[in-house]
Amino acid sequence: MALIEFRGVQKAFGPKVVYRHLDLDVFEGESLTIIGGSGQGKSVMLKMLIGLLPVDRGSIQFQGRDVTTLTEAEFSAVRRQVGMLFQGAALFDSLDVRENVAYGLREHYQMSEAEISERVRESLAYVGLPGIESMWPADLSGGMKKRVGLARAIAVRPAVLLYDEPTTGLDPINVTRINHLILHLKKTLHATSVVVTHDMASAFAISDRIAMIHEGGVIFSGTCEELRASTDRRVRDFIEGNAPQDPHIADPDATEPNATPSRSQDTLSTPATDPNFSERR
Repeated sequence: MALIEFRGVQKAFGPKVVYRHLDLDVFEGESLTIIGGSGQGKSVMLKMLIGLLPVDRGSIQFQGRDVTTLTEAEFSAVRRQVGMLFQGAALFDSLDVRENVAYGLREHYQMSEAEISERVRESLAYVGLPGIESMWPADLSGGMKKRVGLARAIAVRPAVLLYDEPTTGLDPINVTRINHLILHLKKTLHATSVVVTHDMASAFAISDRIAMIHEGGVIFSGTCEELRASTDRRVRDFIEGNAPQDPHIADPDATEPNATPSRSQDTLSTPATDPNFSERR
């Protein structure tokens, strides 16, 4: 039995249909990466899982329990087991690093200040940022913000870690650092990981399995090797970055019909090629 099961999930925002029939399993201990084009609903999937967005139809099972039927109070127990790194880290500007990392601990647990301080210290050390508790979000680089957001996610010691575009906007060095962190946390915390990304290099580096979302459902689910070997044109176009030709944008390699040649393309007039050369002179 899967740890997380999406079954027949439908979701729309007004006339915009995001999911027509979403079926997906996430197995305990694995690292599953969700890929797909912009606007396909990858982030929506994560938000439905943790109750930030309701489903229209279908069910989402977490540890054998349908979370779509839970009240807000009942969802608190689920959120204690699920940590999420949001796009852009989503740190609170009005709180220092210590209080940002401690936020989930204060929301879901009854811990002493000494216990909170120790958990914050441990979590920052996990992501390679020891001793920055007194810094403010405005003082952090983009990569540091991502890692503080990740420290906040792991502070509650979740069973599942959700990553929403964890490498977007980062330089190559920080992309590699975040990828290493995802693998390190999976190994040391034994957490199940679900990663949403457009970054195929990262997807291949961190994944046990990859699922692709397209036009309201899952069109592929398999290992990295199976993804590379897929013959589905939709899958191949995405992972290879093959964009269809836009008819409104001219092909720079095409020659326009009836184009007037430039002066440099004209035949040069000389006495040998033009009998009227001397008369024009």
